[in-house]
Amino acid sequence: MSKPLLAGIEAGGTKFVCAVGYSPVDILKEIRFPTTTPEETMTRAYDFFKECQEEYGPIASLGIGSFGPVDLDRRSKTYGYITSTPKVRWAGTDIVGFFKSRMDVPIGFDTDTGAAALGEGRYGAGRGCDTFLYLTIGTGVGGGVVVDNKALHGLVHPEVGHIRLVPREDDTFQGTCPFHGTCLEGMAAGPAIQERWGKPGIELPEDHPAWDLEAYYLAQGLAAMVLTLSPQRIIMGGGVMHQPQIFPALRRYLKEFLNGYVDRPEITEEREDYIVFPERENQAGITGALLLAQDQLGAVQ
Repeated sequence: MSKPLLAGIEAGGTKFVCAVGYSPVDILKEIRFPTTTPEETMTRAYDFFKECQEEYGPIASLGIGSFGPVDLDRRSKTYGYITSTPKVRWAGTDIVGFFKSRMDVPIGFDTDTGAAALGEGRYGAGRGCDTFLYLTIGTGVGGGVVVDNKALHGLVHPEVGHIRLVPREDDTFQGTCPFHGTCLEGMAAGPAIQERWGKPGIELPEDHPAWDLEAYYLAQGLAAMVLTLSPQRIIMGGGVMHQPQIFPALRRYLKEFLNGYVDRPEITEEREDYIVFPERENQAGITGALLLAQDQLGAVQ
């Protein structure tokens, strides 16, 4: 008996990643393309899945990890919608409904960072932990929280990128977030780096003061997350974190912010296995999306 064919979508604010496979790490075909308008982008994803079904056979289930905020409450009238996103034209988009009406398969749905966290938990840097935090620092700041090996949901879903920060005394920057100004995303995401320093982070040298300030703000946000979520590990991904010099400063500042209150060697000894880079890297999101699809079938991999 052949394995069921899984389909996954990592619906990012910048790009969509779509894939099919027989397991989250047995991908047969994958495509990546820019996120444009809802109709154009989702239709392109659906056309990809139609082509895959002609090549590999019927798709059994679909998993979607989407940028947000999204509605994850199955009792809600807007379950499966992208809600109050600042991304032009995507607010109020029924992303689950679009694919449900066309594919008629079970659909698993979560945030893009929630899906990526699940992917890292099963196949990457979160292995061995049942409670951990996954953050991505790029054009925005998003986070997925895994508790008891499940993505954390509640009233909505964790929006750790919008924790309010106290600006450092020598920093007068007012932040880029249209909702909260000096929140973690407003002060530490890629656009904040570019606006503050006049050029993107990739063009700044390793010893530029931007990176110490970046570590300071990230650590301030992480201190709040350590105190509220108590993660066994923190995984830090996204384009901004491709600056290895951030990590030692980040561990040092986290220790300073917690000031001995969380008396664990992971923090007090600034251990390198506590704040880590993702193992799945740019595959974490699509791996998690395929896991969401797999879970819809009750499969255990």
